[in-house]
Amino acid sequence: MPTDEGLALHEHATACPVDGPFLEVGSYCGKSAIYLGSAARDSDRLLFALDHHRGSEENQAGWEWHEPDLVDTQVGRMDTLPTFRRTIFDAGLEGTVVALVGDSPRVAASWETPLALLFIDGGHGTEPAHLDYEGWTPKLISGGTLLIHDVFPDPADGGRPPYEIYLRALDDGFIEFATTGSLRALQKP
Repeated sequence: MPTDEGLALHEHATACPVDGPFLEVGSYCGKSAIYLGSAARDSDRLLFALDHHRGSEENQAGWEWHEPDLVDTQVGRMDTLPTFRRTIFDAGLEGTVVALVGDSPRVAASWETPLALLFIDGGHGTEPAHLDYEGWTPKLISGGTLLIHDVFPDPADGGRPPYEIYLRALDDGFIEFATTGSLRALQKP
C-alpha cells in the first residue's frame, strides 16, 4: 500500500457520506486497516477487517511476494494474524478495528449488517476477486463507498481480476469519483 493510496483510503473513509460500519476484504498485516481504522475511529464507526490470514496466491512460497518470516513453522503455512494484531495494537485501534478471520465468500453469505464503506483488496486471482465483489457489494448501502485496490488498466502493470471487478462495478451503475494510483473510489447508486 503506497502512502498516497493509504492517505486516499483515509480521506475517502473520512468523507463517507452514509452511516454504518466499514469492511475491508484482505487485511494482510494491517497497513490498510490503520488508514481505514483511524478514519473509522474519528467518526465513531467500526472497521471489520476480514482475512483468512494464510496469504493470497502471490504470497505463497515460490511466488514474487512471499515473505518467509510470515510462515508459521509449526504448521508450515502463512499466518499474518499475529502481525496484523500487533499492527492494530501498536496503532491504538483495538477498540475500532474488529478482526474477522475466515473465508470471504462464507462470511459474506452470513453477513447481514449494511455497510457504509467496502474496501476490496483480497485475493487477486479471478475466482477470489469476483467472489469478493459478488458477495460483498450487495451489503453496501446506496450512497456508500466502494474502494478497489490494485486496479491496473494496462495488463503489463498488474493482474487483471481487480480491474475486471472495477469494470463490473461501473457496469452495475457505481459512479467513480476518484483515482489515486491503483486505488479506485466509487459510489453505489
